[in-house]
Amino acid sequence: MDLPTKPGHGMAAPPLPCLCASLRRAARAISQLYDAELRAVGLRSTQNTLLQVLTGQKAITQTQLGSLLALDPTTLSRTLRPLERRGWIRRLPGSDRRERYLALTPRGRRQAERARPHWQRAQGRMRKRLGVAEWGRIMGALLRVTRAMQET
Repeated sequence: MDLPTKPGHGMAAPPLPCLCASLRRAARAISQLYDAELRAVGLRSTQNTLLQVLTGQKAITQTQLGSLLALDPTTLSRTLRPLERRGWIRRLPGSDRRERYLALTPRGRRQAERARPHWQRAQGRMRKRLGVAEWGRIMGALLRVTRAMQET
């Protein structure tokens, strides 16, 4: 099923021969939908993902978080910075001077909860557009792609 490149534009995206380009284009298109939903609570989809992951953790090292999300250290630091400035996350000392853990603050937990209905709305819109079966196939395929790349 071809989805328009931007909601309401009606122009179907042509196939691209490159897996990387196709995945990045799809990610950008989906990010626009999620960003639009999350704008009401002052978050971008990338920031919301970090809050969601940290909600499920007591504390995690920045290296572990980057590995979990397949983010390079520079991109991760750049995405964490505004969350830290807003008081939504804090850094905790690790077992040595170089190691630091990240954890949500109570304020960060409240922000994650405020964002949840907006995120759920975006999820629901995508499930509806794709259909439940296609949603399941795509989610499975993306997990397989990620795991295949982790094996290299």
